[in-house]
Amino acid sequence: MSQTVTTPPAAPTEASNRVTLGWSNRLLARPEVGALVAAIVIFIFFLIVAPAFRSPASFFTVLYQSSTIGIVAVGVGMLMIGGEFDLSAGVIVTTAGLVNAMFCYQLGINLWVGAILGLVFALVIGFLNGYLVVRTGIPSFLITLGTFFVLQGANLGVTKLVTGSVSTPNINQMDGYQTLDAIFASSFKVGTVTIEITVIWWFLFVALSAFILQRTRIGNWIYAVGGNADSARAVGVPVRAVKIGLFMTVSFLGWFIGMHTLYKFDTLQAGNGIGNEFLYIIAAVVGGTLLTGGFGNAIGVAIGAFIFGMTSLCIVYAGWDPNWFRAFLGVMLLLAVMVNLYVKKLSTSRKVG
Repeated sequence: MSQTVTTPPAAPTEASNRVTLGWSNRLLARPEVGALVAAIVIFIFFLIVAPAFRSPASFFTVLYQSSTIGIVAVGVGMLMIGGEFDLSAGVIVTTAGLVNAMFCYQLGINLWVGAILGLVFALVIGFLNGYLVVRTGIPSFLITLGTFFVLQGANLGVTKLVTGSVSTPNINQMDGYQTLDAIFASSFKVGTVTIEITVIWWFLFVALSAFILQRTRIGNWIYAVGGNADSARAVGVPVRAVKIGLFMTVSFLGWFIGMHTLYKFDTLQAGNGIGNEFLYIIAAVVGGTLLTGGFGNAIGVAIGAFIFGMTSLCIVYAGWDPNWFRAFLGVMLLLAVMVNLYVKKLSTSRKVG
């Protein structure tokens, strides 16, 4: 006698909670997209209103201007993704150059010794900034603001005490000058245009930063620390080491631009660099980095720096009053903050499927 086996009905499937954003939302959710659109619009605008900008030489001059801000902005952007600020980045640039120039000139030694001492000094400043932030819990805004004032006063006071003025002596006849100049401040011809070496260094630093942030464990740690430091610590992320390392990265890149400035002009004014820390932060924010941390990327920061370089020079190319540049920066910063908040909402929105 045969028996009939009844198969029970399949259990209903649970609703999926996976993110199912459309391709347009996924595109808009990338940090650099807003900056890229702005850069294209500004680029086309200045092509129309500033005929001098249409030459290849002018474009590479803009790239050079962008690189002098963009190199340090790479480190500042990574630090901001990690949830911190560094308001001493601008004066660290000058401090590193002053240590190199004055130490070697006064003692009559090879400039390479001074360059290495300048690097060590900059890294110590970065370490102290990071160490004080993680040990005391005081906001990095206040810690680095204090460092800013200390270095600003020391730059001016020590330089005047040693040299009798607020600038360093000319160093172009000292041992080691030629090789250091070739590394930090040289240029080369490609056809009819001159390309400054800092443009190449800028591209390399951006590529390295992008690789670290997107392809390595350290990059995951940086995003985790900036998103929620307590949660990151709970899953084993070395929060203190990551933050100190980020501050030291900013100091290293500040030293690099300090070397460029010194060997580009052969002398250095002790008051240089003041205010540049805001340009680094603006480049990062315009490039899609959130002020609250945990969001952004290196490509966006590079685009933000390019917007800065393009605008600062093209206002002059167009024959306008350069004072309008600061007003433009303020408008760009406000717009960037609003766009970044909208992009952040897109990137975290969920659709139940």
